[in-house]
Amino acid sequence: MGKDNLILVGSSNPTKTNSVKQAFNLVYPNVKFKVVGKGVSSGVPNQPMGEKETFLGAKNRAKELITSDADYYVGIEGGCCFVNRKLYAFAWVVTRDKKKVGCGKTSLFQLPKKIQNLVESGVELGEADDVVFGRKNSKRKDGAVGILTGGLIDRTSYYKEAVVMSLIPFINNELSF
Repeated sequence: MGKDNLILVGSSNPTKTNSVKQAFNLVYPNVKFKVVGKGVSSGVPNQPMGEKETFLGAKNRAKELITSDADYYVGIEGGCCFVNRKLYAFAWVVTRDKKKVGCGKTSLFQLPKKIQNLVESGVELGEADDVVFGRKNSKRKDGAVGILTGGLIDRTSYYKEAVVMSLIPFINNELSF
């Protein structure tokens, strides 16, 4: 019995740490992992807007963790972007070890006008969800994606696929990325 591989996630949000654990267990079913969430700065606004800002947030979260000794470092950042004047939500994932970096992204989903209006006025998406749907801490639970899909896709499973995508360079060691 060897030691568990340590994965640090740049957030204490359980939806993010659970998605990382599920993704790594899916990709590496015979390896034991210990996943630890650690609150770090994203270096971007609380509600990142656009691809570049959201990607930078994920990259910064992973980079902030490297000062600690672990096998993998994962940054997940949710953001919003406009397409044809409608607001969409998505997230970037950056996974790295001491040598490699992999990136993955979630799918986009459209946000209702009430939420769009709040986000446009400076409210963070999770807070906007709570206001519109009369909830508390939805971003630490099923999130906007879970609420809007009626539970068909929760925030953990939504992030999990993007974490798997970020592991492609690690899965395919023989290829250059």
